[in-house]
Amino acid sequence: MRQTRLMTKRARSLRRELTDAERKLWYALRAHRLAGLSFRRQEPCGPFIADFLCAEARLVIEVDGATHSTEDEIAYDRRRDEWFVANGYRVLRLTNAEIYRNLDGICETILAAAHPRFSTHT
Repeated sequence: MRQTRLMTKRARSLRRELTDAERKLWYALRAHRLAGLSFRRQEPCGPFIADFLCAEARLVIEVDGATHSTEDEIAYDRRRDEWFVANGYRVLRLTNAEIYRNLDGICETILAAAHPRFSTHT
């Protein structure tokens, strides 16, 4: 699916408006800080915008806050996840609380999801 100007504009806007949890995670992921992996934030991918995307590992990270709690929002998230999986991506969903509570553990989880060789649990 071709990226539209509207989607590009929306992604740029989302990059400027990161939540505190997204900002904290981005600090850990940016500039190849996590095992040299390259992540992009608020990245258009097909018909959706992924919170964080590692193209080389085909990994999408979604950060869920309070706006992911209604039945409609949960159903929308499920459709997004299904699209990503159907298109060869793994999806890792994290909550704001998890990021605040255990960023080091989250980073280990991301490494394990990105590729088994990055995992510290061998």
